[in-house]
Amino acid sequence: MGLLPSIASTLSYSIPAGPVGMVWVRPPPFDLVFANTLLSSQGWFLASTFIFIVGVAMADLGSAMPTSGGLYWWTHYFASPSTRNPLSFLVGYSNTLGLVGGLCSIDYGFALMFLSVIVIAKDGTWTPSNGVVYAVFLGCVLLHGVIATLGQRVMGRLQTVFVVMNFVLIVATIIALPVGRANQRNSRGYIFGETQNLTSWPTGWAFMLSWLSPIWTIGAFDSCVHMSEEASNATKAVPQGILMSIGSCWLFGFVIMIVLAACIDSNLENVLGSEFGQPMAQIYYDALGKKGALGLMTLLFIVQFMMGISIVVAASRQSWAFSRDGALPFSTFFRPISKTFGYIPLRAVWGCVFLAAILGLLCLIATAAAQALFSLAVAGNNLAWGVPIFCRVVWGQEKFKPGPFYTGKLSVPIAWTAIVFLVFGIVLCMFPVEGPNPTSQNMNYTVVINCAVWGGALLYYYIDARKWFKGPKITLNLDDLSKSQERALEAEGLQIEGIVDGRSQSIVEAQEKKEAIEKETS
Repeated sequence: MGLLPSIASTLSYSIPAGPVGMVWVRPPPFDLVFANTLLSSQGWFLASTFIFIVGVAMADLGSAMPTSGGLYWWTHYFASPSTRNPLSFLVGYSNTLGLVGGLCSIDYGFALMFLSVIVIAKDGTWTPSNGVVYAVFLGCVLLHGVIATLGQRVMGRLQTVFVVMNFVLIVATIIALPVGRANQRNSRGYIFGETQNLTSWPTGWAFMLSWLSPIWTIGAFDSCVHMSEEASNATKAVPQGILMSIGSCWLFGFVIMIVLAACIDSNLENVLGSEFGQPMAQIYYDALGKKGALGLMTLLFIVQFMMGISIVVAASRQSWAFSRDGALPFSTFFRPISKTFGYIPLRAVWGCVFLAAILGLLCLIATAAAQALFSLAVAGNNLAWGVPIFCRVVWGQEKFKPGPFYTGKLSVPIAWTAIVFLVFGIVLCMFPVEGPNPTSQNMNYTVVINCAVWGGALLYYYIDARKWFKGPKITLNLDDLSKSQERALEAEGLQIEGIVDGRSQSIVEAQEKKEAIEKETS
């Protein structure tokens, strides 16, 4: 993901808790309330630490079994015989929703950034309505669908441009903001020790809600898993990719948040209630003036737009793979590959675009309600990440053979820490951001949408899909199976297809062949 645009999109989660919610931080003076003391030990840095632990748990799996099926595949492989089909069914739906939710949140962030440039250009004399915000959002989603359809041959070049622009934006922001606010920068005590609460939640919980910014920003690291079959030396490349992705976001994000806390207006209500409709636009404007804000916000929304291209491609591939196993409604419709447009899942692309357009209607309710577009991605991905890790430590230890990257005796404690954090993240993102007793205008609709999808998926499975859904085809190199793996797989009766001596065989056939060879040599 684009780091700075992601931070800009979710600043409204961090700012209400003050600079502490944005950074990490040192303990405040002893005479502050206990809640503030509690908050001070946490922030971007600590939240990122737990996200890194999740990455380590996933890296253990990715090194042991690198496969493009990833989460869905691991769940089916490690789960118990009675749970593997319903859980893999649930993970497939949750992962699809998480990716489409990611597309919604990115394009909604783009709409706000794009419109903030117009508001800045008009000196704050124009305010876009919710209908205008949705119109820009819808145009962005449709354009992403067109690019994903027609741009297959240049997608690699677009990604290169995206990476370069992302780093240019980060460097420009880190340099320009402190220079522009040279005489108005905040003190170290303010950056690392100031806590505020601009919500009606208790101060401690307001701070925990600020974790949603890094939780959403440092996402999509599981894309390394989905690309594993296209990578050389995947057992090492996949864990390295996961940990480098999270680690770089952790470090650069920490630096960016320090710079923002140093340069932000100390009256945070001015930033949150900016007439530009975007906290980052106000921060740029205060430091660099109108022209500087226009330039950097333009670069910001361009990078944000390019993020959306990547996510619509990922979402379409996931939904296509799921439809290939017949799990999605209208799977036979979404399954075909278009040869005309370069062998892409064309119908899956536009299915994701259509679903994003429907979910984006939350924009028409209110800004607070539209924040659910960010929480959708968090809840969907957290469930999809957590279930295979849970299945491995509860049911799959005998079927787990470590790869080159392995955390040894710490592997299981790390996995349980990751599971607890992911569950906490799901609960966290269900809460209304502004406070308790929400109205229809500031309700967090994540709890409605995600629970409807999760509950609907399980209901669909037990009513009908259990009759025909068998999960993904499990393919392994059977020569690499350990004795404990062979015994566990044979005991469970899990149907495995693999490669032995260059040809496809089932695990039963491979076992019979090994026994025959042992008899001949004895």
